[in-house]
Amino acid sequence: MIERSIVIGLITSTEYLQALQPIWDSRLLTTSAARMLANWCWEYFNKYGKAPQSNIQTIFYQKLKDGLNKDLAEDMEEDLLPGLSEEYENEKFNVDYLLDQTRQYFRERRVRLHSEGTINLLDQGKVDQAEQQACEYNPLPVGSDTDLDLGSEETLGKLENAFIHSVEPLVKYPKQLGTFWNDQLIRDGFIAFMASEKRGKTFWLIDFAVRACKQKCRVAFFQAGDMSENQFLLRIAVYLTKISNKEKYCVRHWEPVRDCLKNQLNECDKPERECDFGVFDNMDEIRKVTLEQLIEAYKKNPDYKPCWNCKEYENKRWGTPWIQPIPKRRTLSFNRAKTAWKRFFIENKFKLSTHPNDTLTVPMIRSKLSIWEREGFVPDVIIIDYADILTTEISMEERPKQNKIWKQLRSLSQERHCLVVTATQADAKSYESGLLHMKNFSEDKRKYGHVTAMYGLNQDKDGREKNIGLMRINEIVLREGDYNTSKTVTVLQNLRRGRPFLGSFNGI
Repeated sequence: MIERSIVIGLITSTEYLQALQPIWDSRLLTTSAARMLANWCWEYFNKYGKAPQSNIQTIFYQKLKDGLNKDLAEDMEEDLLPGLSEEYENEKFNVDYLLDQTRQYFRERRVRLHSEGTINLLDQGKVDQAEQQACEYNPLPVGSDTDLDLGSEETLGKLENAFIHSVEPLVKYPKQLGTFWNDQLIRDGFIAFMASEKRGKTFWLIDFAVRACKQKCRVAFFQAGDMSENQFLLRIAVYLTKISNKEKYCVRHWEPVRDCLKNQLNECDKPERECDFGVFDNMDEIRKVTLEQLIEAYKKNPDYKPCWNCKEYENKRWGTPWIQPIPKRRTLSFNRAKTAWKRFFIENKFKLSTHPNDTLTVPMIRSKLSIWEREGFVPDVIIIDYADILTTEISMEERPKQNKIWKQLRSLSQERHCLVVTATQADAKSYESGLLHMKNFSEDKRKYGHVTAMYGLNQDKDGREKNIGLMRINEIVLREGDYNTSKTVTVLQNLRRGRPFLGSFNGI
């Protein structure tokens, strides 16, 4: 699998070719087909300065015309070429991790080939030559993987890579929520949600996972004991279909939609406005509006239309909720779930590993990832539900145990060059707080030192926002850039249909 991944990297990524150039040696590959394909990639790169990508098919057919060995051609057509150049074009390509694995593989292969040559000489009775060859071994001609000469040409490639990774999110959310946090959803990132109990942390982790899959990321989801496997599978099915498997959530109910306070107050005269009248008389009504008041306004004004059409809406704090009725549905059946399941997962890479509470450790996660890697699955996004119920291999006091776990999770994001996402429980005082702050950590505040970003999931203690389907997300800590715990974005949600995110706006 590693040689297949190497060939895919050579075909697909110019960045990979550039980084590998100083240490490339085709003799380190074990199969003739892989060596030949690799050599074609290098020929193309040396001539055009980029990876061949889909041109590899054209190159192959030209080589056939030029007399390519038929047996070798058959091996390529059967085992390597089908869909090869498209395999990573249709997914996120984790070039940093593949480079790490390639260097490690080349080191192992060099030692093995040198050892086999030495043993071969010994088998022939050529002890002097064997001793001489054993002494002449040279390690891979690069410095330590952790060292970098900032004056070298290699550094410029790494600098370019750093720019790409710092601005290109692995997972993207739309509109205001995307503006709020997309910059943090990058490779090597470690993101966490902090919330009081039963605030929908697992819903958010599932939303991240499914959204990442839709955006061609490979996702590894570790259920650490918050839910059983059956419960989790049902939760995914509800998410995909927007239909609950429980009758009490399938009754007719109300779902929030975006609207503009100027529309509701009838203070807008823009030509793109959807409506020509308002539904409320003053700002105080809008600030304190309840679900019951929204329902009453909806029934009194059946022709009212919410609006968010103008460009100013994107940046101004004009957002406010309106509602729409969701009709009664039949509970989710297996056949309905199966149809949605096949349609989604036939094109997406998602691995689930479920464990009882207080049994899963980060070394176990690493071990599972290594097994999946041998099967050809290397995740771009790793999600743990959730970090606080992981454990350590040896018994420890709770505070140092949590610190160790969070350090290990940060290390995982760096080793795998992926985005790690998890959640953490807020303290008891958070139940009375309308907005989470840094003081609301549980167990150990050093969690903040290990994450690259932590966000709070907030709802008012009286339940007004929860009833409507609103959640405010705020910045608790960001490693890169300024942050302010009072900076929030309001999210619309309907957990009855498994959706923690329906849209977002900058609220008043």
